[in-house]
Amino acid sequence: MTNNPFSTTQTAGAPSVSDAVSELRHAAGDFAAATGAEASRIKERAVETASSLKATATDKVHQARETAQQQWEETRVKAKEIHVTAEDYIRQNPTKAVLGALGVGFLIGLIVRS
Repeated sequence: MTNNPFSTTQTAGAPSVSDAVSELRHAAGDFAAATGAEASRIKERAVETASSLKATATDKVHQARETAQQQWEETRVKAKEIHVTAEDYIRQNPTKAVLGALGVGFLIGLIVRS
């Protein structure tokens, strides 16, 4: 008589194939449950990380917007100051202003023509 590893009859001291299959199924079920639980934990961490990154990015955008608004307001104030200063100079020195404008216009004309 030969030993058939696929035999369903049990020999002395050796587990049957059906017992081995049952154990394998049980082990596969345990492995599937463990990997499913680990996958759920990984998913939760990924969602938390994404939420945290989103909040951080939103804060950075708000900070950048506030900074840009402040700089824009400062630039507007400086431009108004320069405008007022230029108007005062032109009112005090109209001849110099007109001759300067003619000179600048002449230079621009030369540059454009060449």
